[in-house]
Amino acid sequence: MRALGRTLSALAVLFLSVDALGKLLQLRPVVAGTAELGYPESAVLVIGLLEAACLAAYVVPPTAMLGALLLTGYLGGAIATHLRVGDPLWTHILFPVYVALFVWGGLFLREARLRALLPLTRHRCAG
Repeated sequence: MRALGRTLSALAVLFLSVDALGKLLQLRPVVAGTAELGYPESAVLVIGLLEAACLAAYVVPPTAMLGALLLTGYLGGAIATHLRVGDPLWTHILFPVYVALFVWGGLFLREARLRALLPLTRHRCAG
């Protein structure tokens, strides 16, 4: 269970790292893609810094839950952006949901504190 959690988390971190790095390095395709979504080119660096900060909180074990919450907000913004510009549902609008499932699923499988906070099984009452 823990190995699967680490794998899911690693896949989410890999994707988000590449995305943040493209923004931080101001790569032309990334800047152009962000501009096509309606954001000014000057916002790309700020968005990349915010994504990197959320990701850093996620990869540090004591702050992983805070990082997951922050990434959820970040990914929610991506969902709203793709919905606003009329992108396709399954490939663009829901893609941040898929990433969020990897973020939270990985954390849930590797973090006992989260499983205790959000048990997915129902316990019967003794009585």
